[in-house]
Amino acid sequence: MPIRIPENLPAQNVLTQENIFVMDLARAGEQDIRPMEVGILNLMPNKIETEIQILRLLSNTPLQINIDLIRIDDQVPKNTPQSHMDDFYQPFSQIKAKQYDGLIITGAPLGFKAYEDVTYWTQIQEIFDWAQINVQSTLYLCWAAHAAMYHFHGVVRDIRPTKLSGIFEHAVLAPTNELMRGFDPYFFAPHSRFGNIPEAVYAKTPGIEVLAAGSECGAYICATTDKRQVFVTGHPEYDADTLLQEYIRDSAQSSETAIPVNYFKADDPSQEILVRWRSHGTLLYTNWLNYYVYQVTPYDLTTLPKHSYSI
Repeated sequence: MPIRIPENLPAQNVLTQENIFVMDLARAGEQDIRPMEVGILNLMPNKIETEIQILRLLSNTPLQINIDLIRIDDQVPKNTPQSHMDDFYQPFSQIKAKQYDGLIITGAPLGFKAYEDVTYWTQIQEIFDWAQINVQSTLYLCWAAHAAMYHFHGVVRDIRPTKLSGIFEHAVLAPTNELMRGFDPYFFAPHSRFGNIPEAVYAKTPGIEVLAAGSECGAYICATTDKRQVFVTGHPEYDADTLLQEYIRDSAQSSETAIPVNYFKADDPSQEILVRWRSHGTLLYTNWLNYYVYQVTPYDLTTLPKHSYSI
């Protein structure tokens, strides 16, 4: 089944060329089912690239999904045309009266900033709390995962002395959890961050289970036992060359930039990229949509259970 995205969104041409079924609003209206309602709060600088990456992972499901692209009010994009934001994104103030089956909050390049120093921290806190009332399950990625742990549980992340960048091996720690269904016992996924929360901190936080972790990168996938919150500390959505582009960008700023680990063949930037994470990234999103959203969300979203995890 397709994902329904705004008409003329640049991602549509890319996904169509990849033989991914997308449809516009008019055609979606002819479908006699209740589609899943999924919002994407995109905090990444290059929003068009991130849209394509996430929409690609959401597409591998038999469910019809309506997508809303959401932005924080009054935030001016630095790397995305304002016209794109005006045409395809809805300010949070305009959708806050709506309920969603699922919400994805992306990472953001804010690794060194204290949360309170983030210009839109107050708005993010409002969205976090709003989601606990109006969303069945929220998927927090990278920076958003750490920010949610701070907001809801008072957990302050550590700042690593060097950036965690590369493709790391993870072990499935909870093989019977539906989010891990179909995963190999060991799998790879990209990370790109300075922030870190020790695995033991997640494990001792009430109501949270560590589902997958790596010896080098620590906790990777954690979730609340009620399936309402999923914390993913890496970037399963990354394209093959995303870490390469980050490495080129960072190298231009510092000659001491480390080569992403396990990313290039023989860890040599002149050699090919080893792509080893796509299947598990797709499976993670498919399982989230099926078992954490579709299987448990009410038909009438106005009857969503109300939860609050704030400290």
